[in-house]
Amino acid sequence: MQRIKKAIIPAAGLGTRFLPATKAMPKEMLPIVDKPTIEYIVDEAIQSGIEDIIIVTGKGKRAIEDHFDHSLELEENLIKKEKFDQLERINKSANVDIHYIRQKEPKGLGHAIWCARKFIGDEPFAVLLGDDIIQSETPGLSQMISEYERAQASVIGVHTVSDEETHRYGIIDPLDKFGNLHQVKNFVEKPEQGTAPSNMAIIGRYILTPEIFDFLGQQKIGAGGEIQLTDAIQELNKIQRVFALEIDGNRYDVGEQLGFIQTTIEIALTRDDLRESLMRYLDELHEKINDRERM
Repeated sequence: MQRIKKAIIPAAGLGTRFLPATKAMPKEMLPIVDKPTIEYIVDEAIQSGIEDIIIVTGKGKRAIEDHFDHSLELEENLIKKEKFDQLERINKSANVDIHYIRQKEPKGLGHAIWCARKFIGDEPFAVLLGDDIIQSETPGLSQMISEYERAQASVIGVHTVSDEETHRYGIIDPLDKFGNLHQVKNFVEKPEQGTAPSNMAIIGRYILTPEIFDFLGQQKIGAGGEIQLTDAIQELNKIQRVFALEIDGNRYDVGEQLGFIQTTIEIALTRDDLRESLMRYLDELHEKINDRERM
């Protein structure tokens, strides 16, 4: 049995929902409290046993490479000031080899995954998208790897969304259910409102077999005029079983503004050094809003 050792993190998007902040800064580097979004994703991969990561970047993403590189001057400064806890935090990514490749044209998620095919070779691999942060006792990707090892088949992460939200996601048409694991009949990319086969949406975690590249290589254009990963998974499902796992944990959507703000607040509230002060501020803010409404 081949172990999941490699992961792809696509990070080539333009981040237009966060303009003007992302005009010169990659959206993946926007901080949630004091840690860039992409570092939460890399941490999850490391905690799940991933040994090699390839980040698919695009123009203007050099800051991502710099962030995961050593900064000798900064490290020496922290050592002199005996700030060893901060030194340990900035060097956490040393536990995994990170590689980079450019997606030269913005052709969609499926194309970004296809760009990493030579790095992956002929072995199963993980994909983690930066728009989804999962906080759980057992890392979300680790839960999926365990299911892959049992089923020996591709596993897609899903969670339940409201009926009004289904048109924003890839949606599964489930067949059989085994606990939190579903065998999938069909995958539908962003179905029209009211036509979704379920309300279980694909989130940004995948375990895929290398045969997916056969379908991505066909470069078929799907929803939004892009090469969609969901379409290739639907084709893969015709020749191999593909499962969907309802991941146990809190999923945060940081791909849009409100979700990003909510995630920042909720993660800050998990921090011992911030919780009390932030709760006091939120209570005071709530009182101010009530006072304004009573005026």
